[in-house]
Amino acid sequence: MSSLQASRLKKGMLIKFGDALVRVLEVQHQTPGNLRAHVRSKMRDIKNDRLVDHKFRADDSVERAILDERQMQYLYREGDMFVFMDMENYEQVHLSTEVLGTAAQFLVPEAIIGVEFYEEAPVGLHLPTTVDLKVVDTAPGIKGATASAQVKPATVETGLVVTVPSFINNDDHIRVNTDTGDYLSRV
Repeated sequence: MSSLQASRLKKGMLIKFGDALVRVLEVQHQTPGNLRAHVRSKMRDIKNDRLVDHKFRADDSVERAILDERQMQYLYREGDMFVFMDMENYEQVHLSTEVLGTAAQFLVPEAIIGVEFYEEAPVGLHLPTTVDLKVVDTAPGIKGATASAQVKPATVETGLVVTVPSFINNDDHIRVNTDTGDYLSRV
């Protein structure tokens, strides 16, 4: 564990909060008039998946969890479990949809992903900033449409629905931002 000031909390960090290990989902720094600055945070408990809202004083000290990240290959989904294989020793790790959260929507078989471990237990993923996904269902493209024209929903191979420009068709590959789930470009 390493210690840091609450004012340095960032989205995605894993910290110790009481006896729980929590992932920071949202952070808002607030300085109301002549009062002390504070940090409002929304966090998710890793073990029981409950949401926690907390207001830290800006100078409060929080314990950051030290994670071990291993490069693993995503193999397949089996019900609510996602199976990953360690690239060095070929060990397989199963992660549930609760642990993965929204990251599950960006996983394509054979992708190499950073899996985060805390005390030998997998606690999450470190996704790349963008992923390329295949469009499997969308309305037909409009001939001559430009990027600034209308938008439409498109379902990609992982089940994620992305708002795309009207020139995107089925079987096109698109680049999606993993933080926001937004369409970036056609690949």
